[in-house]
Amino acid sequence: MRKQLLLALFFCFSISSMYAQQVVSGVITDEANQPLIGVNVLEKGTSNGTITGIDGDYRMNVSSSSATLVISYIGYATQEVALNGKTEINITLLEGVELGEVLLVGSRSYNRTATDSPVAIDVIDVAELASNTGKVEINQILQYAAPSFNATKQSGSDGADHIDPASLRGLGPDQTLVLINGKRRHQSSLVNVFGTRGRGNSGTDLNAIPASAIKRIEVLRDGASAQYGSDAIAGVINIVLKDKTDGVSGGISYGAYSTAVGATFEEEYGDALFNVDGKQRVLDEDGDKSFDGNTTKVDLNYGIELGKEGGYANFTAEYLTKQRTLRPGFSWRKGYGSAAIDGFNFMVNSSMPIGDNTEVYAFGGRNFRDTDAFAFSRGSFADGDNRAVPSLYPNGFTPRITSNITDQSVSAGVRHSMDNGWKVDFNNTYGKNLFHYFIKGSNNASLWDASPTDFDAGGHSLSMNTTGLDFSKFYNDYIAGINVAFGMEYRTENFQIFAGEEASYALYDTLGVAITNPAVQVPAVDTNGDQLSGGSQGFPGYSPSNEVDRNRTNLGAYLDMEFNITEAFLIGTAVRYETYSDFGETFNYKLASRYKINDNFSLRGSFSSGFRAPSLAQIHYNLLFNNIVAGRSVRTLLASNTSTVTKAFGIDPLKEETALNASVGFTAKFGGFTATVDGYSIAVDDRIILTDNFDATSLNVGAEAAQFFANGVNTRTTGLDVVLNYKHYLADESSNLNVGIAANFNQLEIDAINSGELNEYTFFGPFSQAYLEAAAPDFKVGVNVGFSSSKFDALLSWTQFSEVQLQDFQWVDSPATNAAEAAALFEVATDTYEMAGTLDLSLTYKFSPYLRLTIGGNNILNAYPTPQFDGWTDQGGFNDSVQMGSDGAYFFGRLGFNF
Repeated sequence: MRKQLLLALFFCFSISSMYAQQVVSGVITDEANQPLIGVNVLEKGTSNGTITGIDGDYRMNVSSSSATLVISYIGYATQEVALNGKTEINITLLEGVELGEVLLVGSRSYNRTATDSPVAIDVIDVAELASNTGKVEINQILQYAAPSFNATKQSGSDGADHIDPASLRGLGPDQTLVLINGKRRHQSSLVNVFGTRGRGNSGTDLNAIPASAIKRIEVLRDGASAQYGSDAIAGVINIVLKDKTDGVSGGISYGAYSTAVGATFEEEYGDALFNVDGKQRVLDEDGDKSFDGNTTKVDLNYGIELGKEGGYANFTAEYLTKQRTLRPGFSWRKGYGSAAIDGFNFMVNSSMPIGDNTEVYAFGGRNFRDTDAFAFSRGSFADGDNRAVPSLYPNGFTPRITSNITDQSVSAGVRHSMDNGWKVDFNNTYGKNLFHYFIKGSNNASLWDASPTDFDAGGHSLSMNTTGLDFSKFYNDYIAGINVAFGMEYRTENFQIFAGEEASYALYDTLGVAITNPAVQVPAVDTNGDQLSGGSQGFPGYSPSNEVDRNRTNLGAYLDMEFNITEAFLIGTAVRYETYSDFGETFNYKLASRYKINDNFSLRGSFSSGFRAPSLAQIHYNLLFNNIVAGRSVRTLLASNTSTVTKAFGIDPLKEETALNASVGFTAKFGGFTATVDGYSIAVDDRIILTDNFDATSLNVGAEAAQFFANGVNTRTTGLDVVLNYKHYLADESSNLNVGIAANFNQLEIDAINSGELNEYTFFGPFSQAYLEAAAPDFKVGVNVGFSSSKFDALLSWTQFSEVQLQDFQWVDSPATNAAEAAALFEVATDTYEMAGTLDLSLTYKFSPYLRLTIGGNNILNAYPTPQFDGWTDQGGFNDSVQMGSDGAYFFGRLGFNF
């Protein structure tokens, strides 16, 4: 069998070498004979392609002299041109748009491109990055491709271990709106609660979308609530799905992380520390190893034509499996590392023209993930930890929080071009996230020897249905052109919490009966007479008292206009009104402008108001759980915003967050060099946060401490985005060198803490403030150098992260209540992560236009965040989830194909 496989591979490589390579070049212009930059030029039936340079020029290798080129550009009609033996093809694109063309985010005009937009937009070729960098998830790709995007893997953060929280410009995960093909994507039902960035926030799970289904991602780095509604305070991420119609493409990727941490921890701590350099991995049945986190990804994309008038159906299937990583931790955190994942993704994107002016379109998919992460370890009963039942775990145990996460969505609509020039889009989009917890390798101590070890802990779900009707028209005859767009949107949402099995949440009495009447029933105790804790260790289940089934509706209407005063001067305006069934009304506006000083230099700027409605999860989420404070288990209530407990503490009903967003910048191009520089300021009032712990012993609610969601802080974020790029064609005309720099400089400051008459240190102390302020590093700079030729590609990338400061768990263990206590804690509880960087390298060999092999590594110098390790980190491991994260060097290989 092995010989047959080798013969088959040899046959494929032999055939591939027979294809004759030919260089084709040319210039692409518009009807005014002006060069077009960034036009996609693709060899039909392959993934071989390029984009035009600063002068509209392109050069590329094709498989034969009979190949066909497909030329596409936003705002222009797509063309197909057969070479027929020619080596120079010059093309004039005609203005217009295919019915199925997706609008560029940030503008509702079909006559707008990223280079002449009045606001900052990154257009990211995800398919190329996924093939060449070994990064298998969208968050990983954007972390190193978009300057102001930040996401790292969490550990010991309960649900956040399974759905990575991400941020744009250092704001909350829920302050960035996500669209697919221009339509609103549903959010996750998860609220980030424990030890993670974005505490108290919900976000959209980008990793639920297969990278191999994506044509490009557009990142609008500007406030856009007046255009798109709630959540678009930091910006908008628009994911455009593939619409190709020729053949099959895909690949097989495999990689693993080095377990070498490159530090002297073992010498300093000896056997007290676990998982150092792949040793003493007591939770890994395979024992010591040099690599872990083994990751395999198999993806397949297939596109077919529907009819002869431009219809298509594009299908993507993706399988991903990743083993967990284990990194250094003390005895209470033997399982520090990122979660294991087994997932399958399916996505379809389709369109069918009906006549010359109408099309019906549909897209959607389903993602399923089975995830597995370690919680904090529990000691043995013999060592004084009565959370471990000795007959089940004589040496203590480390519970596992596992989950089944399902995302499903479907969007369908009709686009129509009227005879009078108006374009109409009627659409309905439905999406749902279901998050179901299963706790394994655990126990309910109050059941003692009768305790199960696996628990169904319940979970939560969020569904969203959005119906929209949009109109737009471009008027050529007024000034230099006016685009008018208006429409309305009606959205319904439903949030649910469903209970787990009784043993997952209940505290039992001495007779083994769940306590429902504390005045009569006596809680179970251990052999020393100490009360035992209830619920599944690691994560307590949701009880019937936590169950929620709440709905709300939202109606919005907008008007969006762009005035081309002259060919050089553009003014854009937008207004939007929304009314919510559960908290009221909001009105927002936006003004943006761009002025072309000449063909090579433009100025741009914008000013807008924004808002984010409190999510249903933030209003209604509640849980009773055990928190570890000062070495003991503290029963803690996370009370819903509508509860009497919340009202008793003087916490007001949640209202919308409001924002003012301003930006100013310029774009420049000189020869093969392009530059965009944009400064911004974002002031957000009444940001929703999760408070710290209040004393609840006097409230008789079965808890010693209580937390709440509140409109707790006002913040101001200022920063600068810089994107520089230089592309140079080498002498042989078939090769090019590309150098790029993408940088974000960001500072978030807390202007006010809205604690009212409550103690500010208890309401939102320095520990929580530090997490909010460190959502993004002060700067992140990426430098990329790429070389491309007919047979060989290389990419070298350096990403530099600024210093990051956090406050460690000593603030939770011994909370400060006044300025003097806080000053003392600052002296000992400040963790400073020094400035650090990562180096990535990938090498690609193209056997033919149909087969390519890529090998490389991410973070090949094996860099880690570097504080003084003292065991007080919030996540319990040897560092927090900042900068490049805690998994270390990753080495990979990928075999890609298309036919």
